[in-house]
Amino acid sequence: MTDAPRAQKRSRPVQVADQIKRWVVERDLRKGDKLPNEAAMIAQFGVSKGTVREAMRILEAQGLIVTKTGPGGGSSVGEVSKDRAMSLLGNYFYFKDLSLSDIYQIRKVLEPELVATLAGKLDDETLDELREMAHRHPEPARTPEEEKQQHITSLAFHARIADAADNELLDFVISFMARILADLTVYRRLYAAPNRALWERGRRHQIDLVEALARGDGQSARDIMRSHMQEAETMMNAQEMKITREFMAE
Repeated sequence: MTDAPRAQKRSRPVQVADQIKRWVVERDLRKGDKLPNEAAMIAQFGVSKGTVREAMRILEAQGLIVTKTGPGGGSSVGEVSKDRAMSLLGNYFYFKDLSLSDIYQIRKVLEPELVATLAGKLDDETLDELREMAHRHPEPARTPEEEKQQHITSLAFHARIADAADNELLDFVISFMARILADLTVYRRLYAAPNRALWERGRRHQIDLVEALARGDGQSARDIMRSHMQEAETMMNAQEMKITREFMAE
């Protein structure tokens, strides 16, 4: 019996790209700091010009370096934006068969605890912004397009709360969950049939949550968000099943 196939060996440019990243971290370089020129990198890493150039292209595609041509040009340390990082991670999940339950399994754990820690800590500007979002749709949707917009606004509300977190990793994970859920909502047409109950309960949860955050009631904020997550998962799964049945009937 033969051994299991070994993982494919990483190419030389990929290895050099990793070495450059380590080199940057070891020297505590920051956004905008200059990198050595091509000749210096060839000598530093003991590789060919082609390998260095390909490694730099890999890092540039990842957003980790910025290269400018002309006088005063060269390569410098870049910074991957939150939006770009989400797009790259989204590419990984593009061909994964994610379910609504997969997403809500994470949301139900993280979001109730997040709002509990934020209670009493949000400034007036943030609270006013959240109130505006919670009251943005005073009437239930009448068309599929309005329903889609209400779903997207609701998820933007959750992403805005995540933006207020001191924990950047928590902010990123929750915001990413909101983004892929918004994408699934559109891709699977979960907005196709307006759902008054989902609108009514979701809106009430948001309004009550903002007021709990404003008065510093962490336990109420946690309970409201937990209830919202559970009801939203149930209703969206039911919505997906309904749309699937309608599709099969056609």
